[in-house]
Amino acid sequence: MIGFIRFADNLSAWFGKAFAWLIIFMAAGTGYEVFVRYVLNSPTAWALDVSFIMYGSLFMMGGAYTLSRGGHVRGDFLYRLWQPKTQAKVDLVLYILFFFPGVTALIFAGWKYAARSWQYGEVSVNSPAGIPIYQFKTVIVVAGILLFVQGIAQVMRCLIAIRTNQWVEAEEDVFETEDLLMQQAAKAEKDAHP
Repeated sequence: MIGFIRFADNLSAWFGKAFAWLIIFMAAGTGYEVFVRYVLNSPTAWALDVSFIMYGSLFMMGGAYTLSRGGHVRGDFLYRLWQPKTQAKVDLVLYILFFFPGVTALIFAGWKYAARSWQYGEVSVNSPAGIPIYQFKTVIVVAGILLFVQGIAQVMRCLIAIRTNQWVEAEEDVFETEDLLMQQAAKAEKDAHP
């Protein structure tokens, strides 16, 4: 089980980090649009559609990564007080009753929308540029499959926690800047006063 959990975490992390680069492209595209619109008085017809596509892709493809790191919003005012074993039992029931049916519906509905969109080469109706959006609808299916795979890993985490009363944590790969600065300051303080 641990092997599959690590595989799913790494897969989700790879896609999440790869699509995180869209932030740079979105910023560059928006900066370009602002420049040509307000300085050159020549707005583009494609900027809005492209920013929507990149923004949506970023968030959909980051969903599984966020799930693997426990980053989704949770109303845990009671949950955090429970033992990991109790948390895992509740999570397991919720994954089976709500998560998997919802993600399965996302995959099948996304497949239908994407297939239809590819069939007639769908373009955006929001601008005169006619930006193709069939590839964007394919992202719905891919994001759903990644969520499903990560959901299986989360269920395995629940089963392990029910047995051991300890959560299998994801490997730390992203750190807050403030935490890093605090660690560096503590290390510098320790080195200065041995």
